[in-house]
Amino acid sequence: MSQSQSQVTGGEPGLGATFDELFDESGVPREKAALLVERLRAFDAEALFAHQRAAASKLRDLGITFYVYGHDAGKEKVWPFDVIPRIFGADEWPTIEAGLAQRVEALNLFLADLYDGQKVLDDGIVPRDLILKQKGYLEACRGIRPRHGTYCHVSGTDLVRGGDGTMYVLEDNVRVPSGVSYVLENRAVMKRTFPEVFEGLQVQPVEDYPERLLETLLEVAPDVDDPRAVVLTPGSYNSAYFEHSFLAQQMGVELVQGSDLVVHEGRVKMRTTSGLVRVDVIYRRIDDDFLDPLVFRKDSLLGVPGLMDVYRKGHVSLVNAPGTGVADDKAVYAYLPRIIEYYLKQEPIIPNVPTHLCREEEGLKYVLDHLEELVVKPTDASGGYGIVIGPKASKDELADVRERIEAEPSRYIAQPVINLSTVPTVTEEGWDPRHVDLRPFVLCGESTYVLPGGLTRVALKKGSLIVNSSQGGGSKDTWVLGTEAKLEGGAE
Repeated sequence: MSQSQSQVTGGEPGLGATFDELFDESGVPREKAALLVERLRAFDAEALFAHQRAAASKLRDLGITFYVYGHDAGKEKVWPFDVIPRIFGADEWPTIEAGLAQRVEALNLFLADLYDGQKVLDDGIVPRDLILKQKGYLEACRGIRPRHGTYCHVSGTDLVRGGDGTMYVLEDNVRVPSGVSYVLENRAVMKRTFPEVFEGLQVQPVEDYPERLLETLLEVAPDVDDPRAVVLTPGSYNSAYFEHSFLAQQMGVELVQGSDLVVHEGRVKMRTTSGLVRVDVIYRRIDDDFLDPLVFRKDSLLGVPGLMDVYRKGHVSLVNAPGTGVADDKAVYAYLPRIIEYYLKQEPIIPNVPTHLCREEEGLKYVLDHLEELVVKPTDASGGYGIVIGPKASKDELADVRERIEAEPSRYIAQPVINLSTVPTVTEEGWDPRHVDLRPFVLCGESTYVLPGGLTRVALKKGSLIVNSSQGGGSKDTWVLGTEAKLEGGAE
């Protein structure tokens, strides 16, 4: 790879510049990446691409897939993966870890307040109408206090790095966050197909995540002997079904659908060949609306009739707690700095991306006046759908989004374009930088655990800022280095 291929490009430091994770602006490897770059430079373009093909072949053989709704060329796809890892140094990860733990703590306090006294609304920290009118808020959960007061047992907070190297929170995912199975499989595939790059590097392990997840589930179980947990999936056609089955298998618990569960004698029980067996914790991977047709959507065939009554009485724990989806709303996200200060009396360790709320008069005016400069997002969408990137949008696209904002301003936010940081990515010609983001995973029960690294998503199309796999993105193994971490080198 020539130095020019790895150099940071574009603009002064800030949101609009580009920060390369492995190389500085002169093309010199950053200190944390020096040994990795030395390892990678031992391979010419052909040899490196051979490792890339080997990784893709292993993923295909293992059946590691994801589901794309409405894709003309087939719905189930092999998970796209790039073999050049992303690295976080031992000196930078603790700050990220502390920032994520702080954010989850504040979110749990916010949700506990929201579904009880609503003091945060009375004090005007968050607008009452913003909460009560959005679909993520569930009045049916008012007065229910989950065990240990934990609502966000599993969270996946999306982070991006700006042009000056600063890490920002892009959005919160605390309803049914997905992607952790690919973190574990990415590492396993790297160790099988490219073990040489680990030599001499201390990379913190990720393999114990399923064990820690199971511990978190059992910590929040009702006070019973030998609590039993299950993973509740909507079925094999869900986009994250691979993850549902993978985590159930790794934890050694049953993977169930709604039809496998029944409310009997005031408890949730699982149908088995030997009769009904009590279930104490449900790691639910279905949306709130489908959990219980007696409370939410009456046409739901995915949930369990009577489930919410058992939950309200404390005889079953649901992970994550119903109602957490209110915190995933992108307008609520804009208030998180105020929420952190309100409950914790602290400044956010990881800042939000500057956000303009179209629901506010000043924000609406600014967005409409600068539409071609901003990224516009629906507040209630996910997966990269509905996003309009102003600088790359056509006149027709800008006119359309302007019309939609003017019709329903409360449904939209806008943010400056962040030229996401880059990591070199394998191509047939050698290395070439591609934009990335990061989804770390946090487990919260009696204590808080942040998985070292997370899911680095990469925009495989040159110049693209869309990293979602459903929109053509892929992923990378994410390394957190540590002086005392277990050495990950060698094949399995």
